[in-house]
Amino acid sequence: MSSDVQTRRLPADHLSRNFEEVIPPYTEQEAVTEAGRCLFCYDAPCIRACPTHIDIPSFIKKIGSSNKRGSARVILASNPLGLTCARVCPVEQLCEGACVLGAHHKPIAIGRLQRHATDWLADSSEAPFTAGTPNGRKVAVVGTGPAGLACAITLRQLGYEVTCYEAKAKPGGLDTFGIVSFREPVAIALAEAAFAERAGVKFVLGTRVGKDVPVDQLLADFDAVFIGAGLGQVPKLGIEGEDLPQVLDALQFIERTKVEPLDSIPIGRRVAVIGAGNTAIDAATASKRLGAEEVSIIYRRSLAEMPAYAFEYDFAKMDGVIFRWLTAPVRILGENGQVTGLECMRMTLGEPGVDGRAKPVAIEGSNFTLPVDMVIKAVGQEGTFEWLKSLDLESRGGRFVIGPDGSTGHPKVWSAGDCAGEGGAEATVVAVVEAGKRAAFGIDARLGGPQARARGNGDARILGAPIPLRAASASPAYVQQGVHQS
Repeated sequence: MSSDVQTRRLPADHLSRNFEEVIPPYTEQEAVTEAGRCLFCYDAPCIRACPTHIDIPSFIKKIGSSNKRGSARVILASNPLGLTCARVCPVEQLCEGACVLGAHHKPIAIGRLQRHATDWLADSSEAPFTAGTPNGRKVAVVGTGPAGLACAITLRQLGYEVTCYEAKAKPGGLDTFGIVSFREPVAIALAEAAFAERAGVKFVLGTRVGKDVPVDQLLADFDAVFIGAGLGQVPKLGIEGEDLPQVLDALQFIERTKVEPLDSIPIGRRVAVIGAGNTAIDAATASKRLGAEEVSIIYRRSLAEMPAYAFEYDFAKMDGVIFRWLTAPVRILGENGQVTGLECMRMTLGEPGVDGRAKPVAIEGSNFTLPVDMVIKAVGQEGTFEWLKSLDLESRGGRFVIGPDGSTGHPKVWSAGDCAGEGGAEATVVAVVEAGKRAAFGIDARLGGPQARARGNGDARILGAPIPLRAASASPAYVQQGVHQS
């Protein structure tokens, strides 16, 4: 099979439209009307369902009076990454799923209302965070994804000097590079990083800790170190043909759609995506929108065990993605260095495993071949943390073992995010944000900050006082202006 199967088939303007945000923003009238449906419940269940405990009735009430500025203040007082979470949260399972109207009517569109307020803030000249009174302490944050940014912003508000180290040329981690643009544009993640920088958080970009900066140097130069490094790569499948050039890592593939011209990215006519998590869905829908004629998701279990969110699954079906359940890859076929097919085997479900999902069992003699010319691997994520071996941190399943406050076995090191705990790579962004906040309060408690003494228990749910807004300074060079697409 010749290499011309991986060529652009859609014109540039068509590709651009395909990668614009799928869900349009509310108009002012639409937002006010939707806000008017809210019952403003006392002891609102939507607040309890939100991992960051945003005062949802309060921010919606302010939208009802067209007070987007006040609404944004309420949101970001609890969730410093409110722009991202308005787009990627599984609201059907969280706040909107808990809405009392949902029993007999359509629940309030909390996510879209949150986006209405926070998009206004991103497009304004104001900055939502201010630094607390300096306490003379310094903290290094490794990684600028959701956990790192949430930790950095919270620490800065508590008066710490915070320096973030990021291996890539732009901050934001998963939010910038790992979520397809039609769900979250790059500009949104960069706006949140800019909010942190305007509050005085320092960013050292294009610098890999462990290679460019020794971790021992951070421990010597800072009072504490927070590790929020992403996992960053998809594990090997361990099957024949995996090294063919048209077999791609889903994370790297998605990143290309966010940093390269769309019409320069090659895509196969028939693409197989192996895995059924949210990253697999993103890779599959991006493939369709780049021009692939047929895209199949290959999953060895059934729909009931699929780790992707329900709304992701529905979205992929609307884009024409084919789901091949109870199917496992056996080997990738190729000729003359080109992928020509994917040999698969039918599966059946056996007894539940330790994660509660039924174990897939191969059906002997059920092999068949799918004609494909590109394969994308999306079977989870793994990290390489050789640079941390000197710290002798306890790990389990490739992730650091942490306490409730993000503490590790090392007295100066905290962690949260995909690289830590039991949540795994499919943990929600909003839960990771809350974990980053908890780690910030854990650091403050360990270092004996005044906020820790006042709180006593280091409760990380909310900083307390409303966040003052002020005029913003010039935007950092990495920020793309105009995040609000009307």
